[in-house]
Amino acid sequence: MKGKMILFFGALMLLFAAVSFAQDIRKPVWAGQFYDADKAALAARIEGLLASARPTAVPGKIQALIVPHAGYIYSGRTAAFAYKLVQGADIETVVILGPSHRVGFEGCSIYPGGGFETPFGLAEVDAPAAQAIAGASGFGFIPEAHAEEHSVEVQVPFVQKVLPKAKIVPIVMGFPSEPNIRMLAGALAKVLKDRKALVIASTDMSHFLNQKEAEATDKSTLELVQDQKIPTLLRKIERNENVLCGGAAVVTALLYAQKMGSAAVTVLRRADSTEGGAPADSVVGYFSAAVTTPVQAQASNREGENSGSPPAASAKGGPSESSAGAPAPQAAFVLSADEKNELLRLARQAVELFVRDGKAMDYKTKNPDLLSAKGAFVTLKKRGELRGCIGFIEPVHPLYKAVIQCAIYAATEDPRFGPVAVSELKSLEYEISVLTPLKKIDDPDLVRVGKHGLVISSGGRRGLLLPQVPVENNWDRLEFLAQACLKAGLAPDAWRKGAEIYTFEAIVFK
Repeated sequence: MKGKMILFFGALMLLFAAVSFAQDIRKPVWAGQFYDADKAALAARIEGLLASARPTAVPGKIQALIVPHAGYIYSGRTAAFAYKLVQGADIETVVILGPSHRVGFEGCSIYPGGGFETPFGLAEVDAPAAQAIAGASGFGFIPEAHAEEHSVEVQVPFVQKVLPKAKIVPIVMGFPSEPNIRMLAGALAKVLKDRKALVIASTDMSHFLNQKEAEATDKSTLELVQDQKIPTLLRKIERNENVLCGGAAVVTALLYAQKMGSAAVTVLRRADSTEGGAPADSVVGYFSAAVTTPVQAQASNREGENSGSPPAASAKGGPSESSAGAPAPQAAFVLSADEKNELLRLARQAVELFVRDGKAMDYKTKNPDLLSAKGAFVTLKKRGELRGCIGFIEPVHPLYKAVIQCAIYAATEDPRFGPVAVSELKSLEYEISVLTPLKKIDDPDLVRVGKHGLVISSGGRRGLLLPQVPVENNWDRLEFLAQACLKAGLAPDAWRKGAEIYTFEAIVFK
């Protein structure tokens, strides 16, 4: 329909974890290649590696481990230095972050349920944690991303050996981008804050340099990781420099730890593939590290000097409704004219600073309403035409911070448009939508055009339309439902055939 406004949230085709995946068991793909296929041989190998590991003692609570993902003969000893630190620890959920080596996609894929099978048996997926992370981040499940990925699989036997009672949450990360990394880190901080959890970042280092070059390159990379130089690491990752193949996982783990307290990185071991007999003229580098916070530290709202990371999400504002029940009743959220003006000013200034100077805006507010976590979208228009729109449907960040981030992402990351140029800044119009939590409904007749936004979900697909969209396009309720289905990549009548319908409301101003 000409002139219709189809708004972007996350990737164009987010795949959402469906109940039908809850019993999926992923069979081992790399047993017999990256690690032993025989249970006794695998146990003997891992136990031997752990027995010989002498890791440095680390201070505080271990929030994350960074470990390599090559064949055990090459990188198993280095990995064991990290896993030895958590052997027998009181950990219930292990989130494994790995890069995608075989499937290109935007965003992240979160395995929603079932388990990963290895020679040791089944490693059960922590389905409630996986689904909570999916809800908080907006990322879903892409089966192809997990089908043959080794970066996650090779970690599972180590987890089973050192933490036999823990459940796992496998996450494969697609094309690395700062927005996706920050969204996932924020979601992990929100969901894992009150859980006995550990994050594992799976990565190798430089690839196929000669040993001398690799040593110099990897030494420089280790310094960036130890010093938590997030902006530099992000630039290198997004440029696909030969630094860390799982760089997005590493930065996500660092940002997550920073949100949990004052993070420190201890490098435990560094090696390369010559340790397993590979030639010295073409090596792959490996390292392991522990990311810790002080034992007494609670979830932090600080903004890291090196990271520029957003504060951890506040619980104020509440989660979206889940299958467990509706959210607790809340007082209606309102914004004054001054508060709306402040948010619009922040959106404009954030975009102009980033487009002109490549810098993220450093701003703090004392207004408690703007400090509460809210879902929000920022829409950019140029002479009345859509120029970009990105948002967080979940209350992942404080409202002022969410607006700053969404504004920058709308100007630079909406895949339907190129990044905003300096010459366009004076022509931009800004619109902000502050969202209420999602509410699942069973009766489509309850949808009200002009009042409700819609999320339609079915078969692993999800589509979102803001409340102003049907008004601007003169849609009635039936057309609104049909267009939300089309946004999800579903048939226009999917809402009549079992697709889940969620509504939300929004304070919209421009």
